[in-house]
Amino acid sequence: MFPAPAPIRSVPFRPAHLRRVVALALALLLCLLPALAMAQAPHLPRYLAETAPDSIVAGATGFGEMRTDMPVAPILGPEGQFGWVFVNSDFVGTTGYSGKPIHIMVAVDDDARIIGLNLVQHWEPIVLIGIPEIRIRTLMQEHVGLDLAAAAAAGGSFEMLNIISGVTVTIMVIDDSIVRSGIRVARSLGLGGLAPPGEPVGPQFEIDPAAVAAPGWMTLLGDGTLRRMSLDVGQVNDAFADLDDPRAAARPLADPPETSFIDLYAALVSVPAIGERLLGPAEHANLRRWLNEEEHAILVAGRGTYSFKGSGYVRGGLFDRIVLVQGDMSIRFRDRDHRRLGEIAASGSPRFAELDLFRIPADAGFDPTEPWRLQLLVQRDVAALERAFTTFDLAYQLPLPYLREIPRAVAPIPDMVQDTEAERAAQLALIDRIWRDRAREIAGLLMMLSVLTGAFFFQMVLTRSERAVYWFRMGFLGFSLVFLGWYAAAQLSVVNILSLVQSMRSGFSWQAFMLDPLTFILWWAVAAALIFWGRGAYCGWLCPFGALQELTNQIARALKVPQIRIPWTLHERLWPAKYIIFLVMFAASLAAVPWASQLNEVEPFKTAIVLRFDRAWPFVTFALALLFIGLFVERFYCRYLCPLGAALAIPARIRMFDWLKRYPECGRPCQTCANECFVQAIHPTGEINPNECLNCMHCQVLYQSKSKCPVVIRQIKRRAAVGGKPAGALDSFHTDTLADRKEKTHV
Repeated sequence: MFPAPAPIRSVPFRPAHLRRVVALALALLLCLLPALAMAQAPHLPRYLAETAPDSIVAGATGFGEMRTDMPVAPILGPEGQFGWVFVNSDFVGTTGYSGKPIHIMVAVDDDARIIGLNLVQHWEPIVLIGIPEIRIRTLMQEHVGLDLAAAAAAGGSFEMLNIISGVTVTIMVIDDSIVRSGIRVARSLGLGGLAPPGEPVGPQFEIDPAAVAAPGWMTLLGDGTLRRMSLDVGQVNDAFADLDDPRAAARPLADPPETSFIDLYAALVSVPAIGERLLGPAEHANLRRWLNEEEHAILVAGRGTYSFKGSGYVRGGLFDRIVLVQGDMSIRFRDRDHRRLGEIAASGSPRFAELDLFRIPADAGFDPTEPWRLQLLVQRDVAALERAFTTFDLAYQLPLPYLREIPRAVAPIPDMVQDTEAERAAQLALIDRIWRDRAREIAGLLMMLSVLTGAFFFQMVLTRSERAVYWFRMGFLGFSLVFLGWYAAAQLSVVNILSLVQSMRSGFSWQAFMLDPLTFILWWAVAAALIFWGRGAYCGWLCPFGALQELTNQIARALKVPQIRIPWTLHERLWPAKYIIFLVMFAASLAAVPWASQLNEVEPFKTAIVLRFDRAWPFVTFALALLFIGLFVERFYCRYLCPLGAALAIPARIRMFDWLKRYPECGRPCQTCANECFVQAIHPTGEINPNECLNCMHCQVLYQSKSKCPVVIRQIKRRAAVGGKPAGALDSFHTDTLADRKEKTHV
């Protein structure tokens, strides 16, 4: 039997390590506090000064002064103002792939239609270097002409834009922010019939206590203070003739058609000026004592052959022939809300057979500044115990001289984006839309992670066969390249880490990281893998560019391309280069130097994976050069230049387990694993460097190899000699004794 495998070792976390982590965290916090404490002012004033008006809308000549209540300014043309301009990031969250806002100036007209846009500033790495910005601007122009009122009625939806490969998240954020910020501005300004939820459109009014009514009856009737509805017998007969019941038309009124049926008048006498003019000072004082707070009253006067009161109120206390209607509310009057009136105080008023005041209760929801109507019910006997009914409306609207506009409260200018429930809900809706659209890719990634996790947990079973490990690895790397890389563009980057730092400086939000579901899931998987296996779980198995390097190198080996093995002394001096590159990029990002984004191009991921080499020739040349070197030096870029690998190696030191099994003889003197490790992650002394290891499992294959591992070969021969069995009959080493494991054997 072969020697038993060494148990999984737990890596101790020493107090010195904890002190270093705490010191680093405190230093970062001190750097971030000033930025977190800064309040951000609206972006619009800056871009008004820096942006040409005609770059937003063709023919625009200038901008007006920004409003004091919100960051919105008029946009002007040769004939004056023709719209409004604003910056999307002043109203909604616009965090893109970079973790920073995407600033777009948007112009809308009074009908709530988008009339122009301009991408004024962004930090999207995929656009800054690589994809021409004109392609983004061309897609943005699809929003011109969008009816924001219709979009609001549809729940803020907009037809999906054409997506540029590699910038899906950026385009979705642009689309979402333009539509949502446009709707918010249109609501705030009352454009296109929109208004904030719960707020009416246009100016709001209240009763003006200083208003004065006209002195005479005819003037009051002419200016709308009094409203009149006059019906003659002929009109009433015609109305009943139009009913579906022929019995109503069969019993017309016998009076001549021109006979007055009813001459009805109404006025809102709870308005002080109207009440005093129509009722007189004494009666108006009685009215004020009769009305409680928030109650109103109308005057109804009628003459003719038909009574608007009838006699039903005497028996049941309800005036069933009139009803006040406002919107979807109707008010019927009872005898307790009724008072008779003796006469009209306004000069020139006629005499009325019925002159009454009706009180509107405070809890009825009546708004005196809004239109209402008095509905008159007219009835006719059609049988012994049956009646037909029809209605006529007297419309009333309080004239403007009795009203004054309520000034709107001046809202403070918002700090970039208000953190409201509505904003968070909108961001979650966008995230939900993206995750649903990529459901198949998410399922594929979860399947890959499950398979890889199972392979890691049961690696000692898998690595019993060198052939099985090789083809499993080549198949998995191929899937990572084609599915994760070229199909789903799920290539992690050091840009993600730098974006996280920038997001923490300006106010951390999960939105930027959840907008790309595959990247989000991968980072969580990487975080878990760092605890269990170190950086090799991602760099060795899930990195599409790493997979591309290894697969092309395997093709080169099959074609007998000579392989170059870097001398150990030189290798030790080359691998720290990637840490230096990462630290330079990290410092440049913290300092926000203008050329920081250019440093990201040390990663060929965007060129080779996300854009699939569809890029300018210098970038393609750089990526191909790295792949060409990798034909001779396997994983050259991963080993010596990759800043992402360096960034992952730093926290990988905190891993809790060591799954890679070793013999005491490893490196002392056996060098088999060190010589066959294609990334040279094993020191000549036998230790595995976790910062360089890709968890390829080859050393575990060798650990069980009956043809390559001297320890296994020696144990097979010794056991065969003792037991008299052929060496090939022993295919396991799980019963090795402690003495055998400790025995030193010179190879």
